[in-house]
Amino acid sequence: MDIERRNNVTVTGNPQGPTVVLAHGFGCDQNMWRLTVPALTDEYRVVLFDYVGSGRSDLSAFSEGRYRSLDGYAQDVVDVCDALDLRDAVFVGHSVSAMVGVLAAGMAPERIGALAMVAPSPRYIDDEGYRGGFSAQDIDELLDSLESNYLGWSAAMAPVIMGNPERPELGKELTNSFCATDPDMARVFARTTFLSDSRDDLKRVSVPTLVLECTQDAIAPREVGAFVHEAIPGSTLITLDATGHCPHLSAPEATNEALTGFLAGLR
Repeated sequence: MDIERRNNVTVTGNPQGPTVVLAHGFGCDQNMWRLTVPALTDEYRVVLFDYVGSGRSDLSAFSEGRYRSLDGYAQDVVDVCDALDLRDAVFVGHSVSAMVGVLAAGMAPERIGALAMVAPSPRYIDDEGYRGGFSAQDIDELLDSLESNYLGWSAAMAPVIMGNPERPELGKELTNSFCATDPDMARVFARTTFLSDSRDDLKRVSVPTLVLECTQDAIAPREVGAFVHEAIPGSTLITLDATGHCPHLSAPEATNEALTGFLAGLR
């Protein structure tokens, strides 16, 4: 199969520079990185893609069996890296993609040499000694609502996820992105995302890692950022002066400054 077509791979920027792979979160696509790409293209080769089931990917390649776990999405990442023969790429993952990147780095350590996590969460459900931000009942209700009326759920939840209610255009963009995703495929991705538990995987990360959190985030509270930072030896935690779960859209300047500073330190 043509992986580049399957995952709608886009390659831009400096072909001689180090490679940065930008990975979108649930309900999104590579267009969500449009405010970050210009900050990278002078110095870096930038790879964007859509997970199968998202954006302009080949929907015929979707398999519920494969994408019922984060490993399936991590395999998408490895497939793209293999197709482009990437070496020591920096993987930048938003939201659930941060954990996908952790798994992909474990699957293909020669392909991924560093991780940058934007609003990551290894587990959304509270546990003993751990605050993920949601009770098990919260997540059950969220998934039930999503499965019974995906468009209605999208319209209600996207503005909450985005935050920044004084800038309703941001919430509307995320709503439109959610609504453009095939509902059946979105249900699988949502269940995989919100029921995942990648806490133990963090301990195995051995590459330079940046953790970016926001001052207020309804999906990944600051306790989660602190947990991720503490779990990954030698990681760097930066709290952005930003609210909501999508700082690359709501606070692109702060996000880009933190990301380019991390990248510069790797060179």
